[in-house]
Amino acid sequence: MAQKSLYCLIMAGGVGSRFWPLSTEENPKQFLDFLGTGQSLLQMTFNRFLGSVPKENIFILTNEAYKSKVIDQLKVDESQVICEPQRKNTAPCIAFATAKILNKDVNATLVVTPADHLITNEQQFKSDLEIGISAALKEDKLITFGIKPHRPDTGYGYIEFNDAGESQQVQKVLQFREKPDVNTAEAFLNAGNFYWNSGMFIWRGSVVKNSFEQHCPELFDTFFANEAVYNVEGEKKFCEASFEKCSSISIDYAIMEKEQNVAVILSKFGWSDLGTWGSIKDIREKDYYGNTQNHDDIHFFNSENCFVYSKENKTILLDGLQNFIVVDTPEKLMVLKGENEQRLKTYLEALAAKKTTNG
Repeated sequence: MAQKSLYCLIMAGGVGSRFWPLSTEENPKQFLDFLGTGQSLLQMTFNRFLGSVPKENIFILTNEAYKSKVIDQLKVDESQVICEPQRKNTAPCIAFATAKILNKDVNATLVVTPADHLITNEQQFKSDLEIGISAALKEDKLITFGIKPHRPDTGYGYIEFNDAGESQQVQKVLQFREKPDVNTAEAFLNAGNFYWNSGMFIWRGSVVKNSFEQHCPELFDTFFANEAVYNVEGEKKFCEASFEKCSSISIDYAIMEKEQNVAVILSKFGWSDLGTWGSIKDIREKDYYGNTQNHDDIHFFNSENCFVYSKENKTILLDGLQNFIVVDTPEKLMVLKGENEQRLKTYLEALAAKKTTNG
């Protein structure tokens, strides 16, 4: 049963550039149905928390430009959409939303989650969520969800925890580790007490407020020092001024990596952060040669380990390609070597620079 002082913050303000050309700044990935489920990633995330969190306590943190999209997709009250006036990474928007919620409920416990994760075992997720909520209520700790690695992935940050034997599902975090190189990732995998950092958190509002005060006084002074500005007519003006002056910093850098009282839930639900086209490729069914596509009128010849996504249901033929990502939309076409996927953002920056130069 949903607890009345339990809140959920869904972070849905990103532009999803790594899913170009389907995801654009005007219509980014969280609002798209990548998986053919009939729901956008945002809708899937929102529905995942219904039943655990009161519907009216689910808040969406997004950019002002996406406010109408959020309301249209989720049918939530306008007051549940918290808009950041400019993108300043995750810590400022979490601090602002936390202060706003604490202003009306001093007993608030908050679940923080990105809008674009895939959870394949919803029942196990609800079970692990309950464990996290219980841990957050019992102790003055920040709780994070860790995902057991099944490959030496260099695209994720890692959480080093206390017990390599995994004897308890809730473990003390020893330290957060940055995205490693391949050799380090293999060492993490072999050690057994390193999990992927999922970027999902649970904490009591009062506890994370204290952590901001101790580890990131700039954001504490900006967002927590004056409670009278929240849930009143002048809040938007305060928000705009505050975001204008505050630093752009992630929640990990602001407090998580500095905080000593952090615990990790050794999560058992299937998870993907759906961060790149390659992550979509990984979860889709493949043919004998490792190829995958999003509809049946895509045909491979002499090709291996390729991924094709076509917005239009048209006939597509590929010959002689190995490890390519092909994404076709009515306006754009991308043919990208899979091993160069991490360079996509750089390519898009070069594309934008060319268009600017050419007028």
